[in-house]
Amino acid sequence: MRKPPALPSASEPRDATSFPESITRVLTVEDHATLAHLLRRGIGENSLRATRSDLGYLEAWSFACDGEPLVWPPSKEIVLRFIAHHLWDPDQRAIDTNHGMPSFVQEALIRSGYLRVEGPHAPSTVQRRISTWRSLCKWRSVEHPFSTPEVSKTLRAAIRASTRPKRKKSKRMVDIALIEELLDHLDLQIDSAESDNAEVAAQRLQAYRDRALLAVMFASGGRRRSEISDLMWGQIYELEPITTEDPEHPNGIPSMGLYLGRTKTTDVGEMATVFLSGRAVTALTDWQVAVSKSSGPVFRRISRWGHVYDTSISAHSVNAVLKKRLAEIGLDPVDFSAHGVRAGYITSALKAGIPAPEVMEQTLHRSLETLMGYFSDEQQRKGRAARLL
Repeated sequence: MRKPPALPSASEPRDATSFPESITRVLTVEDHATLAHLLRRGIGENSLRATRSDLGYLEAWSFACDGEPLVWPPSKEIVLRFIAHHLWDPDQRAIDTNHGMPSFVQEALIRSGYLRVEGPHAPSTVQRRISTWRSLCKWRSVEHPFSTPEVSKTLRAAIRASTRPKRKKSKRMVDIALIEELLDHLDLQIDSAESDNAEVAAQRLQAYRDRALLAVMFASGGRRRSEISDLMWGQIYELEPITTEDPEHPNGIPSMGLYLGRTKTTDVGEMATVFLSGRAVTALTDWQVAVSKSSGPVFRRISRWGHVYDTSISAHSVNAVLKKRLAEIGLDPVDFSAHGVRAGYITSALKAGIPAPEVMEQTLHRSLETLMGYFSDEQQRKGRAARLL
């Protein structure tokens, strides 16, 4: 049996900007030069982190296979081998042990921490890594085989044949009804938490922050966790109230703009902007008054005794805020994640009859197909066809 090559062991990064030391060791000089180029181009921090992680895995896989770094440009045969190693049939593997990823490659990757599962990879993971591989070829100005009929057809066939179900990022959506229930709950906490006790005052301050966070996150198009945690007061600007004949708003509906700059789907130069109005603006204004800040991070860490830090909460903490508040209203937080807010916004907007292009202006989606993907699964689940019996 072929002995697995030794690879540096992988470990989780200790903070949001660091990378596993093993990834740094497995990358070549040329890899580092490519990443430096991307950094100079101004690629987003999250995108750079994902690119570096994917490149680290590709290099580790190449070392595990041949004991050599990736070849640039990659040959068609190498790409086809990557597909065969990662998208395979477990039933066929039970019959033919040579099917799929060779055991010596799998053992090397698992032992070093680059591979955590023994089964085939999720099609979305394979597609993302191949997309990264293709982009890296482009940035290195080398030809690539990813558009050849052999590679395209093989990848499509392997994805269609995959028996691994697509995993949802959030089991349940956080739709408009649930957001309103959360905001009502936090309204009550704020109104009932007036006290000279430092801990109670801190809880009230946290309620102000969390109410604004959830309202802004939903109303601005279901923003991603990093977009909320990175939001600065300098990105927010006040607009003229929206005129309306509604007697509840004789002076108009308050309105604000959020300049997001670079997002997952937009670049800095595109001036990506979304808007807030009504309850979301009120919640954000109340939080600003409560915290007495007009610069720096919008959503900040708060200590148990009410000290407001100068640093923003992390993207992970955005998810924790949502889960904590859902638990307080009697829901199981395991069923939810921050991604469910994005799905809930899109579904709520489309069900309300808002045209898809208008929804896309707020979510900043480029693809109608991607947008509708958030909506179709929920509609199918609740539709009459699924409830026939």
